[in-house]
Amino acid sequence: MSARIFSPAKTAMQSGTAKTGYWVLEFDPETPRKIDPLMGYTTSSDMKSQIRLTFNTREEAVAYAEKHGLAYRVQEPKEAKRRQISYAENFRYDRKIPWTH
Repeated sequence: MSARIFSPAKTAMQSGTAKTGYWVLEFDPETPRKIDPLMGYTTSSDMKSQIRLTFNTREEAVAYAEKHGLAYRVQEPKEAKRRQISYAENFRYDRKIPWTH
C-alpha cells in the first residue's frame, strides 16, 4: 500500500490563494477501475481511493505516513510561470505590440 503526498495547485477559476498551501495524502489505487456493464459507469472496489487526508505542513504528512508504515512519495509543488502585471501595463506607450480593440 503506497501513498502520494502533494500540495494541490489552485484551480483555473481562482485568482487568489484560497484553498492552497496545505498538503494532501492520497492512497494509490490497488485495483484498476472497470466499467459497469449495466449502466456504463466507471467503478472500483478499492475503498482506499476514497480516503483523502489533509495536513497543514509537509512534515506532518510525512510523519503520519512513517508512523503508520506507509510507503510514500512526495511531489513538490510547481511554481507559477506567469508573472504578475498590472492593468495599467495594457496602456503603456512603449509596448512592443500595440493595444487595440
